[in-house]
Amino acid sequence: MAAPKKVSNTPVPRPAGQVLIPATAIALLSIILTVGLESLGRIKMLNYAIARTLTQETSFPNELPRWAVWLAVVFCAFGLSFALLNIPTTWRRMVLWISALLVVAAWAPVLTLAARPPEISAALVATLWSGVCALVYAGRHQMRCDEIPEEKIHETR
Repeated sequence: MAAPKKVSNTPVPRPAGQVLIPATAIALLSIILTVGLESLGRIKMLNYAIARTLTQETSFPNELPRWAVWLAVVFCAFGLSFALLNIPTTWRRMVLWISALLVVAAWAPVLTLAARPPEISAALVATLWSGVCALVYAGRHQMRCDEIPEEKIHETR
């Protein structure tokens, strides 16, 4: 009979995390996901569902420029991924991510009141995916912002 394996209580060291390249990769992958969903027609379907939820109207007199929608996608993807990888502790990252999702979602009724279609799905997908990927990356790596300097250890207790 084989002897049972000895389990160690020492934590496995996490690799050092970077910010620039992972945040850029996360943002680009979020944008690619959004473009892919747009090409499949899923973003349009989600925008239609949001419009039907907020109002019975599906046609709006004012149209959003396409460049504005995609500028919001790029801003959400890059801004959130860089912000999440530069903020210490998972709790703060979660709060920022959920707040960003709520801010993007809150634009739907604002756009509807302005007689514009609530085309927030692309930005919502980019924000959602960028946040998930940045949280996973930061959770699996030792980020520089998570390290506590020796002189500040007594302040954290």
